[in-house]
Amino acid sequence: MKLSSFIVGTICGLAVIAVVLMLFGVLSFHRPVTLQGAALYNPSNEVVVTGSVASVDEFTCPVGENEIGGHLILTTAREDLLIHLAPGRVMRSQSFSFVAGDKLQVVGAKFRFRGQNGVIAREITRGNETFVLRDHEGKLLVTQ
Repeated sequence: MKLSSFIVGTICGLAVIAVVLMLFGVLSFHRPVTLQGAALYNPSNEVVVTGSVASVDEFTCPVGENEIGGHLILTTAREDLLIHLAPGRVMRSQSFSFVAGDKLQVVGAKFRFRGQNGVIAREITRGNETFVLRDHEGKLLVTQ
């Protein structure tokens, strides 16, 4: 009898500890996917857009999980598009950058987030240079 009470008590104690850890976020069996970062990259929405860089900027981006990210406005024949490059820390660690007036071809996934159209860049071509930022699933390839 005492052994079975000890076993039941131990199991209950472990269950309480697991619940407390899950409540405080230390232990998580399933984290929901947010509509940010690579989760927004849908390969079936890939487009190729060509245009001139109107501006380059870094700002806190809800697509990049509220991390400061590199962006540019690409003026195409049809519209001005916000191009999401990569987190700022990643862009600063690369040997390439973009400036207003650059003629670019961008391969990326077009998406709509909070009422705004944008493109998450996967590959950018400038002249004979090609910069690959993400794999075909949208995961960053360039790192710090």
